[in-house]
Amino acid sequence: MEEIDLYEVLSISKGASKAEIKKAYHKAALSHHPDKVAESEREEAEVRFKAASQAYEILYDDDKRHLYDTHGMAAFDPSRGGGMGEGPDINDIFAQMFGGMGFEGGMPGMGGMPGMGGMPGGMPGGRRQPRKGANVEREYEVSLEELYKGKTTRFTNSKQVVCEKCKGSGGKEGAKAHQCSQCNGRGQKAVLRQVGPGLVTQETVPCGTCSGNGEIIPEKNRCKKCKGKKVVDGKNVVELYIPRGARQGDRIVIANEADQKPDQEPGDVVFVIEETPHDVFERAGADLKADLEISLAEALTGFNRVVLTHLDGRGIQLNVKQPEGKVLRPGQILKVPGEGMPMKRSDAKGDLYLVVEIEFPEDGWLKDDAAIKKVRDVLPKREADEEKHEDIDEVEFEFDADAEEFGAGSGDPRAGGGWEDDEEEEGGPQCATQ
Repeated sequence: MEEIDLYEVLSISKGASKAEIKKAYHKAALSHHPDKVAESEREEAEVRFKAASQAYEILYDDDKRHLYDTHGMAAFDPSRGGGMGEGPDINDIFAQMFGGMGFEGGMPGMGGMPGMGGMPGGMPGGRRQPRKGANVEREYEVSLEELYKGKTTRFTNSKQVVCEKCKGSGGKEGAKAHQCSQCNGRGQKAVLRQVGPGLVTQETVPCGTCSGNGEIIPEKNRCKKCKGKKVVDGKNVVELYIPRGARQGDRIVIANEADQKPDQEPGDVVFVIEETPHDVFERAGADLKADLEISLAEALTGFNRVVLTHLDGRGIQLNVKQPEGKVLRPGQILKVPGEGMPMKRSDAKGDLYLVVEIEFPEDGWLKDDAAIKKVRDVLPKREADEEKHEDIDEVEFEFDADAEEFGAGSGDPRAGGGWEDDEEEEGGPQCATQ
């Protein structure tokens, strides 16, 4: 990744005077100040304003400017305690000013100065390894059945492991590594990345010269197995346990199974549960919901039968008795306590909600007038309309009209099937959850 020229950030030449630098900064700061722009442009203005401030902080200071002209942004790598917002690493400045003097025992008069790290035994120049490596996240798809019953699986985990031949040194026995001159042994570089015309942002990236190791071993002295990389590709078998009742987004951690690096604790492999959609059940927390399809006869008279197969293979049977002529209606909800999802670290379960859907008979199921009369006599009569009309028109109608034709072409936002959706949202059944 190429570094962005700080002189270009302020639109000045590399030979600009301090007065020109200051003038250019004031112009840029005034132009890009977040309080001076519209709300929609504020985020971009903040990035431009910070970039101009960072460029001014370095170029206006003679020592920092000299370091930048000599080493580029590597001189301000935040991994060394400096960074664009805090100024360059003080050790880099003294190394530049007093390089080669070899102050054994530390800089004179600075043994305990705050912020200098005591400088014991000279100046630290090596890379500071994080205590623990980066974690690796992976999505893992799991069916609702597997989440209901729990699951244990084994898989092959591919990762980098420390080379056994060289014990992570990267070289032959007795071989010496040289500090990478591109990153000064840090293993990473601070760069400004252009994200738009005149818009830059700072980020830290691994050094490409040393592959992030901070040091380089001459090719003739490199370990033949790892080729000086200190690590090799490896595999091992890892067991993943998914507990009963695990949910979408749950994170299951397998400790220390990420890539290895010398002198560093490996990171973790983190599996993020991705629950796959189910054909029958919907889940919300520990509750389940499913459609209960019944016939018109069952809605009117009741039934006693298996209505669905649960996630563990059991048949769920309902004995619905209709007391005093009670009927089931479309959208009505039956709640079955304790038949939802298991709750983690508990023997309890959520509830199962069954939403009634009535299957009406096919057209033509009444074959003759006698059958029609028989059904009509059994079903309750509709009360007569008490309102009297002076004029009555018997109108023609069409079966199976399309709701999308309602108001079609009128430009009215209420046209189409929207009225049907609104009715469902306002008056339709709602499934309670725990």
